[in-house]
Amino acid sequence: MKFAVMGAGAVGCYFGALLARAGHSVRLIGRPSHVDAINQKGLRFESATFTGDVMVEATTASNGVEGADTVLFCVKSADTETAGRTMAPFLKPTATVLSLQNGVDNAERLQAVLPQTVIPAVVYVATEMAGVGHVKHHGRGELIIGLSAASRRIAETLNVAGIPTTASEQVLSALWVKLIANCSYNALSAVSQLPYGKLVAVDGTREVIRNIVNECVSVANAEGISIPNDIYDKTMTIAADMPHQYSSTAQDIVRGKPTEIDYLNGFIVGKGAQRAIPTPLNQLLLTMVKLKEATRQSEC
Repeated sequence: MKFAVMGAGAVGCYFGALLARAGHSVRLIGRPSHVDAINQKGLRFESATFTGDVMVEATTASNGVEGADTVLFCVKSADTETAGRTMAPFLKPTATVLSLQNGVDNAERLQAVLPQTVIPAVVYVATEMAGVGHVKHHGRGELIIGLSAASRRIAETLNVAGIPTTASEQVLSALWVKLIANCSYNALSAVSQLPYGKLVAVDGTREVIRNIVNECVSVANAEGISIPNDIYDKTMTIAADMPHQYSSTAQDIVRGKPTEIDYLNGFIVGKGAQRAIPTPLNQLLLTMVKLKEATRQSEC
């Protein structure tokens, strides 16, 4: 199977490397600095079980998706429509696009600009770009993808490549569960610049997370989304499973990049306002991350 990765950051490079190691044709589409390094010496891949250079194609051009059977779409939420329109002329009609993005509505937004099938996916992986052309894996790495005519075949291919993947009718509920986890950890990690394990060890953090979860569940229920009763316990296991992980929002703040906070806590705030549901903690975290972004911009 031919794969392209649109938005080859930490998530895209991780899954792209596994697919390339499994023998699939993979083309990464990313930033010039990473692309140059990858084309010169391969993608540096670091995990608990393997460290080495993975030889894979890389380009900065959107036409890199040309000929791909499956596109892993990994751009930031704010860039969904723009990136979708940019790659649209080069997608073959039978291509399938997997939206491996934070937030709950990216697949729907992407489908609005593409005639090809777009499948939502929930990503559970702790990874980072540890340097130019260097991806480092910290833990997990499984996917839940939505059902379609192609999803079971894609899931089988991914599973064989060492990417545990389940095709499920409950992908929307799973996306909301992931959103709640992101709302609970991303902003707190960004503001404190602490990894999850150290974050929850600070007095009061667990109770704050409980209240964030409660706000998110209230909004989800109002939207007709069923959330598991043990959602708080599930959310807290993330810190135990990935104690050394910094949130993607924390990593964006350090690098001076725009965050996705509008599509995480900001999404809950917006939906809460529509439903007349108070979301003060999500509003506070949204504002604090916005302040951190403004501070970084003024420093630059």
